[in-house]
Amino acid sequence: MAMKIRLARGGSKKRPFYRIVAADARMPRDGRYIEKLGTYNPLLAKDNEDRVQMDVERVKYWLSQGAQPTDRISRMLEAAGVIEKKVRANPIKGAPGQKAVARAEEKAAKAAEAAEAAAAPAEAPAEETAAEE
Repeated sequence: MAMKIRLARGGSKKRPFYRIVAADARMPRDGRYIEKLGTYNPLLAKDNEDRVQMDVERVKYWLSQGAQPTDRISRMLEAAGVIEKKVRANPIKGAPGQKAVARAEEKAAKAAEAAEAAAAPAEAPAEETAAEE
């Protein structure tokens, strides 16, 4: 039997609340599960300790039995220090395109010119007052 450690959604409409469960991979997302391992409340702040609560010992047990965590659960387990951090491929598609790069360079050039222009007039009056004395 293929086991997964995954999220099962609860809560009302637009107010999500998830249970972290060990379930058969063939069962539906919110369907039957074997054991509840914890909870995840995405509405709480990221630094709130109640956002993710899990029974780490039971999670380790299910991982030792061959259960595969989903991507979101594996990220939570990495943050908790249960499993080592995986190297994930960051696709090239996420990089900005040629036009976006050109616009960013133009914006940086304009900002540099504006900074030079702001600095130049500030220096000129100081030189004039020194010359008058």
